[in-house]
Parts: sequence; structure tokens; C-alpha cells
Amino acid sequence: SIARVVFALEYDGEGKRTVSYRVQERAKFDAPKQPVRRTIARSIGDEAFMRVDLTEDDRIVLRSQTTTTSLLGESETSSTESVVAEFLPAELTAWDLDGSGRTLYAGFANGHLIRWDLSKPESPAQTDDVIASGSALTALQFVLGDISIAVGDAAGALAVWSPTSSEDRTRELRRIHELPRFGGGIRAIMPSARNKCLLVIDEDGDAALVHTTSARSLVRFPKESGVLRLASLSERGDGVAGILEDGTISLWDLQNPHPETSARTLFGKVWYENYPAPAFTWQSSASTDDFEPKLSLVPLVFGSLKGTVYAMFFAVPLALFGALYTGQFASPRFRGVIKPVVEIMAAIPSVVIGFLIALWLSPILERYIIAFFLALMFIPLSVLVFLTAWIPIRDSNFGKRVERGYEFVFMLPVLMAAIWIAYVVSSPVESAFFAGDFKQWLYDTLGERFDQRNAIIIAFGLGFAVIPIIFTMSEDAISNVPGSLRAASLALGASRWQTVWRVVLPSASPGIFAGIIIGFGRAVGETMIVLMATGNTPIMDWSPFNGMRTLSANIAVEIPEAPVDGTLYRVLFLSAVLLFLITSVLNTAAELIRQRLRKQYGQFQ
Repeated sequence: SIARVVFALEYDGEGKRTVSYRVQERAKFDAPKQPVRRTIARSIGDEAFMRVDLTEDDRIVLRSQTTTTSLLGESETSSTESVVAEFLPAELTAWDLDGSGRTLYAGFANGHLIRWDLSKPESPAQTDDVIASGSALTALQFVLGDISIAVGDAAGALAVWSPTSSEDRTRELRRIHELPRFGGGIRAIMPSARNKCLLVIDEDGDAALVHTTSARSLVRFPKESGVLRLASLSERGDGVAGILEDGTISLWDLQNPHPETSARTLFGKVWYENYPAPAFTWQSSASTDDFEPKLSLVPLVFGSLKGTVYAMFFAVPLALFGALYTGQFASPRFRGVIKPVVEIMAAIPSVVIGFLIALWLSPILERYIIAFFLALMFIPLSVLVFLTAWIPIRDSNFGKRVERGYEFVFMLPVLMAAIWIAYVVSSPVESAFFAGDFKQWLYDTLGERFDQRNAIIIAFGLGFAVIPIIFTMSEDAISNVPGSLRAASLALGASRWQTVWRVVLPSASPGIFAGIIIGFGRAVGETMIVLMATGNTPIMDWSPFNGMRTLSANIAVEIPEAPVDGTLYRVLFLSAVLLFLITSVLNTAAELIRQRLRKQYGQFQ
């Protein structure tokens, strides 16, 4: 029979509370025709029940019982019986049935682990047969969630097996965790109802609490009071009740607030349930309580670096060449206008930049992505064409007057023409080379998805926020190079560009490098732009067509939902510390390199 204990609270006239209980029978199975060596029974909902028996002739028999109630209130009980296995490969030494009655595992004396699918009671099917160990399997127990199963053998080895997806999209039973070994054979495994912890007892009476995801032993229970033979975890996971060898009961208080975190789970690859292989994964919550937290910080660090690298690809060339032109080629009047304008860019709130690139720029870029890539080719080509055509003009009186800081006026129409040509030819190019749909071609050919909020958008947004810093510091460093050095270079016959490249840039390199590193640190720590424009997907992919999740954005996203002093709460604080360490290391390295450059080139100033 299947029974449960029902508790009730009762209060007397004085308000004193007492707890009463009664045993309620849920279902009753008739005695089988053959003697039974082992049996497992489960309640599947309110009106369905299941029983699995191992008979004396080594057959596994499944019996199910269902009660249906008609509209008139009349109940009818129906029973079915089916054979799960007619022949067993060896002596059955351990088995377990999940809570839903859909999956049965059996361990054998030859080390085999077999799984049956019981979702259709009338036709059970064997799905897996693997060699789990070289010794007899002595204990099997489902981990919280009934997806993975803990397997212990006679040699003290303990592992976790789980059905995972293979390359051909079939489900295969694989060992996903190797847990700490015990000195004797595993006698019993008791799962926690709160997390992925297991209370394990071996034949010598040694007991330990282990966590499957972190694959580490959390605590060993002392044997001073006697050898532990049977134990159970409380439902909250804060206590253990154990029966000793002499029959006495011992109780332990258990303080185990953060069992799922370790250096391995935070910074290493972990094989999670339902995953085809070990992976760096961040997924802090889900819809069910038996969820396995995935708190790897590696995707977040990667996302921070990815967004910063793309932003620096966009910002450094523009800021550096802008500083060179403003400091060395532009007229003093133009320099007095353009430098304050660029510095004012730094005052624009990052939330405004994030809003604009997320809601305005990203749809435009998605629509004209081919034109964007063509513009990246046509703009440099147009500059080369312009410079080639400008060479014979610059020696004329008109050219000499214009070259005093106003060449860009004549270059702007050329750049606009290059952008217009890229727009005009983008549609024919997409039709000719990408079957008229670049995003679909990208997915079909390269397996890449084009996300509207991607790394290209972040390059524009973060680059726009970083350019003022790099520009200002680079321009100041270039302007502070003594005029005598430039004059001496020009007097020796060097051109203005040769002077800038061989004299000015080396002398100003300490300040330029400091500006670049400070801009890098600014991009690493940026929050609002990446929060609004990346999609916040914690993936590890350098592709410019998808997004990322950064450390700073992750803190902003997760902190409102993190319980105070919980594991997620502490991991977010660790993320903040890690972000601080990254910026500190970068700034320290930048200062050391800057001092070295200053020592090398300071002799010219």
C-alpha cells in the first residue's frame, strides 16, 4: 500500500498549539502471484499509482493503478500489468524510480547501469545500457529534479549520470560528474530536497555531504558517537537525522548556505544537466525550484572584453587621427572650435547614448547592413583617391592656402559620395551574392544568427562614449611636444607627415597610450549603454552579429532579484570586485608602460 502522514495544527482554549497527525492510505495493490525480492511504489498525481517489482525469477514487472471518478461521483479503479524486463544481465544490486514514475534505473553486480522509459506503462522500453563502473553498483538515487542519478559502487566511487543530447540529437546516458571517493563501498545515498546536495554513507559508516554541480565534499560527519548506518536530510537542508549502529538517533545542525559555488563552478567548465558537453554558462534562475544554478563568470568577463575590443576598434583610429589632424594640421581657429565640441561629447549621459543606439540606430543598421560593410571599404578607397588627386593641386597657390587646415572641407563631399555609392550598390550586391537576404544567408551558410542588438551597435555606442577621452588626452600630448622638435625636423627637409610620424608621435606616445588605456577602462566599466543595447545574452562568441553580457550590465540586471546574503547576491559582489581588479590591473600595466615610454622618449623633450 501507499500511505502518507497528514499533519494538522490544533489550538485549545488557551491558544496552546499542538500538532496532530494521522496515516492516510492512498492506494493498495493486491499481492502479486509470484514472490517479490524488491519493490518500489510511487504516487503519480492524486489518482494514479505505480509499483515496480523484482520477482524471484529475475523479472521486472510494472503494475499501475488508476482511479477515475464519473460525473455522478462514482469511482472506478483499473489496473494494468506489464513486464519491463524478462532477462537481467546480472544480479540487480540497486535501483530507483523517479517521482513521476517515468524513468527506472537499475544497477547490477557487473557494473552495468540500465535505464527504462516507463512513460507508456503498457509498453516499457529500455533506452540505455552503459558500464558505469568496474565494480558492483551498490546505491542509486535521483538528484533533485529527477533528471540526473547518483551512482555509488562497491569500491567507494561516486558519480552522477544524466541523459544528454548527442550530435545526432538523440539522448544518451553519460557521466557528467565524478564526485569524491569514499574508503568503503557506498551503502546509501540520500538527496536533498532543497538543492543538488547528497548525503552519502559508505560501508565503514563514514558519511559526507557532497554537492553534485561543484563536485566537492562539503562536510564529513564525525564518528565519535558511533558508526552511522542510515540518515536523512531535513526538507530545508539545515539538519541531518541519523541512526547509529547501536540503534540510537543523532541529530546535527547543518549550515550550508552556498554549496553550489567553488572556483570550478565560477571559472571552469561544468557539465550541467541536459547539456551536451561541459560549458561556461551563466543562468542564475529558472521557473522551477529544482533548477541547477549556473554561475560561471567567464561569459561575463568575455562579454566585457568583447564589447570593449569592438569599441576600441571604432574609437581609437577616429580619436587618434582626429587628435593628429587637430594638433598638427588644422588651423588654430578650427582647433579652438573642434576641441571644445569633442570634449562636450563626454557630457552626454550614457543612458541617452544607449537609448539612441538601441531604438534608433540598431534598426537602421539591421536594414542597411550590406551598405555598412560596403561603406567600410569605399570610405578608405575614397580617401586614397582624394589624396592622389590632391597631390598636383597642393603645389599651386590655391592648394597652399587650403592646406593650412582646411583640406577636410574638400574631402567631405568625397566621403559623402562614397557613403551614397555604398547605399546605392548595396541592394544589387545583396541580391547577387546573398540571394537577396544577407541575414538568412548568414544563418544558412555560416550558422550565425544576426541579432539586432549586436557587437557592431556596441562599437558605435561605447566608441562614442570613449572618443572624447582618447581624443582630449592624445591631442594634449601631441600639442605639448616642443615646437623646436617639429621645427628641427622640418628644417632638415622632412615633410609634415614624416615629422608627425617619426618625431611627434614617439614623443607624445606616453600621453597617447595613457589616453587609450583610460578609454579602455571606461569602456570595460560602462553599464547603461551595454545594458540597453546588447540584448544581455551571456554567450562566448567573437562574432560581430550577436550580443554579449558584461559584468557591469549583469550586476544591474540581477541585483534587484538577488536575495540578500544569497549565493547570487554574493556572486554579484564578487563580479564587482572582479571588475575593479580588471580595471586596476589595466591601469597599473598602463602606468608601467607609460613610464617606460616616457623614459625612452622623454630625452627629446
